[in-house]
Amino acid sequence: MVFAAAWKFQHKDNIMFKKHILTATLCSAFLLAACSGGNGGASSNAGASAASSAGLDVSKTYIVATDASYPPMEYMDNDHVVGFSHDILDAAAKSQNVKLEFVNTPFEGLFANVDKGDSDVGLASITINDERKQQLDFSDPYFTATQMIITENKNSNAVKSFADLKNRTASVQAATSGDLILQKLQGKDSTKIKRFETMPLAFKELETGGVDAVVGDSSVVAFYVKQHPDAKLNVVVDPSFIQEHYGFVFKKGRSDGLREAINKGLAQIKSDGTYDKIHTQWFGAPSNQASGASGVAGASAASANK
Repeated sequence: MVFAAAWKFQHKDNIMFKKHILTATLCSAFLLAACSGGNGGASSNAGASAASSAGLDVSKTYIVATDASYPPMEYMDNDHVVGFSHDILDAAAKSQNVKLEFVNTPFEGLFANVDKGDSDVGLASITINDERKQQLDFSDPYFTATQMIITENKNSNAVKSFADLKNRTASVQAATSGDLILQKLQGKDSTKIKRFETMPLAFKELETGGVDAVVGDSSVVAFYVKQHPDAKLNVVVDPSFIQEHYGFVFKKGRSDGLREAINKGLAQIKSDGTYDKIHTQWFGAPSNQASGASGVAGASAASANK
């Protein structure tokens, strides 16, 4: 599903941020590197029967449910899902001869979609946490992010930390990490939290003066700031925000080898340089960390007064 308020993008090969590493001012604050009950799920036949080293039937095409409203991680370019997360999963799957079909799916229904077997994999910059691991199985981490706050410059003195949002209005994408931490700060039933189906809509609410701030993942917030250099935005990186690792999700207990194949593919593209190539294409060269994944350039509070 593509929402009317979503940003319009040129083809990803022409997007400016892919041609240039984010500027030093946008590189100072943010990330270190990572970051079924049924066997078949929602698969269709595609090609001759074969089996991967994990025992997976690679003659099938596996369905990936993705909330493609989260640039630059996953979003729609015309009728195609594109983005960093898309490219990583696609490369990992191809390295194992696994065929994927990406289907745009609203985030709020994505977990249930995977759990019911309507889709085989969930991709939506999904933070790995203990609560979600009780419901779904995760791949190995492929990216690390944190939360960020943006305000207009006129509110920069009033919002210098996350705690300053206690009595202020803020927009978030519903059911995301930003939503959860705001609930902990303001209370689950707070009327000051404005929830939207997509991050572009949450940003739009700030643009129109409907909220004092937006809370979201650093990769998406940094990209928004980069795309709006004349908006005079202030970015807050609170020290209380923890690193969050992204993973792909699968139906709990799925045993056909799909998750294992994707994990094997992730390890392969990290070791053979494909991961770094994709990362550089979207964000600039990654920093090498012991985990083997990488972080991205981000925006700092000091840099965002534009």
